[in-house]
Amino acid sequence: MRRPARAAEALLVAALLVGGAACGSRLPESDFERRGTAPAPGRKAPVRVGIITSATSPVGGAAFTGPRDGAKAYFDRLNARGGIHGRAVEVRTCDDGGSGVGNNDCVRELVEEQEVVALVATASLDYAGASRVSRARVPDIGGQPIGAAYETYPHLYGIYGSLAPRNGKPGWDGKLYGGTEVYRYFKREQGARTAAVVSYNQAASAAYARLVTRGLRAEGYKVVTEQVDFALPNFRAAAADLKEQGADLVFDAMDTHGNARLCAAMDEVGAEVTAKVTNVQNWTSAVGDDYQDAPRCRNALWATGSSRNYEDTAHPAVREFRTAMKGQTLSQWQLEGWAAAMWFTDAAKACLSGEGEVTRACVDGYMNRDEPYAARGLLLPVTFAPRSEPPAHRRTCVSVARWRDGKGWVTQGGEMTENCFDVPQLAYQP
Repeated sequence: MRRPARAAEALLVAALLVGGAACGSRLPESDFERRGTAPAPGRKAPVRVGIITSATSPVGGAAFTGPRDGAKAYFDRLNARGGIHGRAVEVRTCDDGGSGVGNNDCVRELVEEQEVVALVATASLDYAGASRVSRARVPDIGGQPIGAAYETYPHLYGIYGSLAPRNGKPGWDGKLYGGTEVYRYFKREQGARTAAVVSYNQAASAAYARLVTRGLRAEGYKVVTEQVDFALPNFRAAAADLKEQGADLVFDAMDTHGNARLCAAMDEVGAEVTAKVTNVQNWTSAVGDDYQDAPRCRNALWATGSSRNYEDTAHPAVREFRTAMKGQTLSQWQLEGWAAAMWFTDAAKACLSGEGEVTRACVDGYMNRDEPYAARGLLLPVTFAPRSEPPAHRRTCVSVARWRDGKGWVTQGGEMTENCFDVPQLAYQP
C-alpha cells in the first residue's frame, strides 16, 4: 500500500495518453539475437533475466525507459566485476510498444520461450500479461506500478511494496489505499494552507483531481479547483485564478506537456507559489529543458517519492549509481531500476549460497521474506505483508526534493527515513 499519488498518477498518465495504444505490437530488441547460445566450456551457465518496457508507446520514447536503463547499468557493472558468484547475468529486453497485445507477446517471449528466472524493473503502459506471469510463478521484481497489477497478483513485487492480499483482485475488494503524507509534509514543513488542483475536463484527469482534493481536505487545506479544456486548454485563465485565490501549492492531474504549459502561464501572470508539486516520473535532470519557458515556476518545482534523491552524492550507493550511468541524463526512475536489479541480485546470491541454484521458486521465496528491503539505502524500506483489511492509519515516510537552477534537485526535509507521518489511508478506485 502507498500514497494515492503513487499508483493513481500512473493510472492517470495511462488513461490520458493511451489513445492509440490498443493495437500496438511488440518490438523485439537486439538482446534476442543471442538466443540459444550455450556457455563456453568451463564457464558457469548465465543467470537469465527479462526486462519488459514500453520503450515505444503513445506516451513517447523516453517516458518508460528509465527503469530499464538503470537496471541494465547495474547488471553491466555486476558482470564486469565477475557476475553473481561467477555467473554472468544475461539480460533479455523486450519493448511491448505500449499495448496489451505487445505486452502479452513479451511475456510469452521472455517467460515461456526464453525461460527467464525473473522479470526485473518492468515499466509497461498496459501490463496485460501480468496474470500470465503470476500463473507461471515468475517473480517480477521492482516493477513500476503504472497500473494495479502489483496490487493484484502474487509473485509480482512492485518497487514500493504492498500490504494488499494480492489474490487476483486489486487491493481490498477492488479498492486501493494510500496516505496523505505529502500534503501533511507541505503543511508542517512549509506552512501551506491553500492548495490549487488543476485538471482537464476529461474523465481520468477529473477523477484523479477529486482524489487529490480529498487528501488535501483531509489534511485541513482550503482547496481551489481549476479545470481546463483538454482540447483547447486556457492555462492563462487557470493561472490567473489560482493567483487570485492565493494558492500556496499547486497540484495537477495533467500530463508533462500540460504541466510545462501551466508553469509558463503561471510565470506570465506572476503567480508565485511555495511549491508546484510533481511526481517521481518527472524527477529528472531534463527539467531545465522541459520547463525552459518558465524559470520562476521551474524553481518552485518539488518532487516527492519513495527513493533517495539521485543527486544525493554524499551517499555511497548514489555515487555508485551515478558513476555507472556515465554522465547520462539522469532520472529517479533510473535509480529505482538500479535498485530493482540490486534486489534481484541479492535474491540470486542468497539462492547460490550453500550450493543452491537460482530458480524461480528460490528467488520468489527470498522476495516473500518478512525482512524489509532498502537497496543499501536507496529505497524507503519495502515490505510485502498481506493484510486481510487495510489499515485506517499508517506511518509513512516520504522523500522530497526541490529543483534549483545550477544545482538540480536539492533534497528537502532531511533524511527520508526520518521524514515520516502517521496519516489516514484513503480508498480509491484503480
